[in-house]
Amino acid sequence: MNKLNRSSFAAAIVLSGSVLAGCQSVPTAKIIHATSNAPAAIGPYSQMVQSGDLFFLAGVIPLTMDGRSISGNNVEEQTRVVLEYINAKLRSQGMSMGNVLMANVYLVDLNQFSAFNKVYAEYFSNAPPARATVQVSRLPRDVLVEIAVVARK
Repeated sequence: MNKLNRSSFAAAIVLSGSVLAGCQSVPTAKIIHATSNAPAAIGPYSQMVQSGDLFFLAGVIPLTMDGRSISGNNVEEQTRVVLEYINAKLRSQGMSMGNVLMANVYLVDLNQFSAFNKVYAEYFSNAPPARATVQVSRLPRDVLVEIAVVARK
């Protein structure tokens, strides 16, 4: 190593040491939440998982409250049902749609993207969250849309 590389290397070690010294531990507790204002999980997963001030909401599909049938006949109706359930879950933890940081959207048919967006924009009209939208070949119970979100309290 020449002098320049050694001093650069030493500076990097000092810098990384001071950065690490300033880090605080990240909360590792996992708290499970559920609300009766949305259908119960239909498999071995939690409705919501909290870690620190982050809330991870499992994918929500448009089921009736009893979980026995699909609510909504088209992508617009199903999207509205899903977003209402997400809103209910957030409210149960003292939050709103404004707390959503990221949404992952799964559509069976991307030709319905415009119709989906029309309803989605009603719920996220101001400072919408980051979002990924993908087409999938099939969703549970053959619904047309599923949405999972991450929110911060």
